[in-house]
Amino acid sequence: MENKWVIAIHGGAENQSPDDLSESRQAAYEQGLENALMAGWHILNEGGSAVDAVEAAVKSMENNPLFNAGKGGSLSKDESNEFDACIMDGKTMQAGAVAGVKRVKNPISLAKTIMQQSKHVLLCGSGAEDFAHEQELEFKADAYFKTPEKEKALKEAKKEEATYGKDTVGAVALDQQGNLAAATSTGGLVNQYQGRVGDTPIIGAGTYANNDVCAVSCTGDGEGIMRANTAHEVYALMKYRGLSLKEASQEALHLYKDRIEGDRNFIALDSQGNVEFTFETSLMFRACKRATEPVYVAIWPDEQVIWEKE
Repeated sequence: MENKWVIAIHGGAENQSPDDLSESRQAAYEQGLENALMAGWHILNEGGSAVDAVEAAVKSMENNPLFNAGKGGSLSKDESNEFDACIMDGKTMQAGAVAGVKRVKNPISLAKTIMQQSKHVLLCGSGAEDFAHEQELEFKADAYFKTPEKEKALKEAKKEEATYGKDTVGAVALDQQGNLAAATSTGGLVNQYQGRVGDTPIIGAGTYANNDVCAVSCTGDGEGIMRANTAHEVYALMKYRGLSLKEASQEALHLYKDRIEGDRNFIALDSQGNVEFTFETSLMFRACKRATEPVYVAIWPDEQVIWEKE
């Protein structure tokens, strides 16, 4: 298994053209992805756990205002930031999740602490924040999370009475011991109703990991992903129909499309170290690194790469 350990991440999926993304901004995204990827890779390289690796990668993106998670997260209708996050350990099938939390600097670390230090899976709102205080996790003032870009986006969304943005960040990893893990974090939608929760903290919808089969982290239309139970569908198609990771990913992408609208995008990793980046938007911010192989960072579809079982 030593030569199969791998980490893959995503920084969200959007519908943009190359003309919409300046060279400098694209370079900034690529650097942010590489930084996050390597934060997790170094843990795996030193023999650390998949759980710690996905937390580190997601935490890096939560600290980067380019991504819609943590600092720079989308603003709700009431101009506040509300965060959802989830982490799942494929070895134990333990999980931790938070929904609608404010002022917690790194929601993914709170989700991991819930998994490891409580009897619960999902905590929300003030209860999750109380738990974070008890565990002495870091908080930040409201102003820390707000950026001029997200404040401008909220004003535009209010004018059009619309909600914008579907970005989420996530990571999946396979460690040197053969254990899988998945983690996902989001700032939600611009101009969403306060208290709205998407697919990210819902086990089986936006996040899922099981050592026997695969680990999945989703991004896209949260309501649609919840209804489609996308992450678990990838697992189920592999587990019960014997499909490969690639086959299961493609089928989960299109399942129930006649009844469930919205784009579904996700990264998936199986127990053999195969990776799939599956998206129906025009781009996905993504990166991966397998053992000591070169770093792969990509944004556009024509930069796609798939690792197949040797």
